[in-house]
Amino acid sequence: MLVVGFILAALNLRPAVAGVSPLLNEVMRDLRLGPAAGGAITTVMMVCFGLLAPVAPALATRLGLDRTVLLGLLVLSAGVTLRVSDGVVALYAGSLLAGTAIAVMNVVMPGLVKQHFPHRIGLSTSVYVTGLVGGAACASAFMVPIEQHYGWRTAAGSLSVLALLAALVWSPQAVRRYGRPLEGGRRAYAMLLRRRVTWYVMLFMGLQSFTFWLMLAWLPTLFRDAGMPAEQAGYLLALTNLIQIVSTITVPLCAGRARTQVPFVVIASLFTIAGYLGVLYAPTESPWLWMVVLGLGQGGNISLALLLIALRAPDPASVTALSAVTQSAGYLIAALGPFLIGLLHQLTGTWTLPIALGLVVCGLQLVVGVLAGRPHGTGRVSAPAMHPGQA
Repeated sequence: MLVVGFILAALNLRPAVAGVSPLLNEVMRDLRLGPAAGGAITTVMMVCFGLLAPVAPALATRLGLDRTVLLGLLVLSAGVTLRVSDGVVALYAGSLLAGTAIAVMNVVMPGLVKQHFPHRIGLSTSVYVTGLVGGAACASAFMVPIEQHYGWRTAAGSLSVLALLAALVWSPQAVRRYGRPLEGGRRAYAMLLRRRVTWYVMLFMGLQSFTFWLMLAWLPTLFRDAGMPAEQAGYLLALTNLIQIVSTITVPLCAGRARTQVPFVVIASLFTIAGYLGVLYAPTESPWLWMVVLGLGQGGNISLALLLIALRAPDPASVTALSAVTQSAGYLIAALGPFLIGLLHQLTGTWTLPIALGLVVCGLQLVVGVLAGRPHGTGRVSAPAMHPGQA
């Protein structure tokens, strides 16, 4: 039940966001929104990821990690339901509520890894990041077919059922075994903020999220502007999310055992850059190839960002604090992506400048990723400490 609930919780971390992108044209047409306002739907949630991430350690300190996840799933279901009720105000208010829930769960998931699976950090990170991108892939694939039969409100609102299912399966963990408060959360902040690697991990998280979320928000619209039908554009987004599973399964397992994560950062960043270049110069020529390349790169990047959070702190409280610090600032950086890309597209009428900006961010991501991936003294905390005699 612990493992199944863990996977179901991970599956809920992205559909509420990824499910907006394939429906964006219909939402904008129904509610009479412009491109910038359409991009702001995702931006509202991203701002929540950044501003409200520090709330998670406070909740975990009082409630425990497991009860915090249960609360997040229930609030997420309520937010998704509110978002599709009626009107622009409900759309943004529901997005705000759902974004708050996901912000909290984003932060506590690495802490759950450290608490429940301390000797299998690479494997458990692989499982939960795979669930994360798998949820995004399923949402991207199924939203358009459901919308075509039942409307965009039913399609987007159906995601609340997934959150309620996860809450039901997870509730025994929260009520019975692991409901204890998290200890040492306040002390962890002071220690982490003095470490240079904290800022490297934070920037890497933010920049890779910037490049990921701008594609998640606007890729189907880009393909539709290039002449593709809506359903095919949604399937292409689903493909790039689905291909990420290959990276999320393999990269944490290999990188978690390595002394340095730098080679993995370089390879993942170069794949992402290649995917961007393909979308920029030949969006309708071999689009499936560009989505495979982009998916491999972005899956590797998000896996490495979350793995580094778990590797660079010594205990669940410190991991949760590091997760809050890096994801708070990181997602505030990422929140600029969907809105800024929508605004640039609205001003220029083309996708050249928006995608070029994404490429610049990819280059910066590579630089800080190398700095974050280098060995940092006690960074490899997942391995048991050796006694002097063993050394």
